[in-house]
Order: sequence, then C-alpha cells, then structure tokens
Amino acid sequence: MLKEMMALKELRNAMHLSQKQLAATLSVDQANVSQIENRTDMFISTLRNYIRAMGGELDIIARFPDGEVHINLFSEIDEKINKE
Repeated sequence: MLKEMMALKELRNAMHLSQKQLAATLSVDQANVSQIENRTDMFISTLRNYIRAMGGELDIIARFPDGEVHINLFSEIDEKINKE
C-alpha cells in the first residue's frame, strides 16, 4: 500500500522488492542499495535511478503559496543523454 510520504526502504517493501532484487536491477550490490536507503542526502540522479528500478518515475515539485511548479530538469538531462 502506497502512502503520500514514505521512506525509500518502506517504498521498496511496499513494492514487494528485496534489496537484492533492486540491486540486480540497478547493477550494483545489495550494500549499495542499503547505503542509498540510509542516506540523508544524495544526487537526484541516484534517487531517479532507484525509483526507475522499481518501475516508477521521479517528479520533483516545488510548492509555493501561489501554486506548484513541476521541475523539468529530468527531461533536459534525458535529452542530453540521448544526444550523446
């Protein structure tokens, strides 16, 4: 069951994935998945890859008193990668 707020470990468990399964999808070892789940700060690309490995997409939203803005940084990164 997915909730509005979840820690990465809790999200992985809700998706019925083990650290070992996720590590295989990410092409890293299980210890790396554990490190990702316990970090308090990480690269956005690391978080995006973690979420993608579970079948999701990362969307960053900035909330302001006047409304929300979806940050489109990822589409710019994807375009650069696809050009290379």
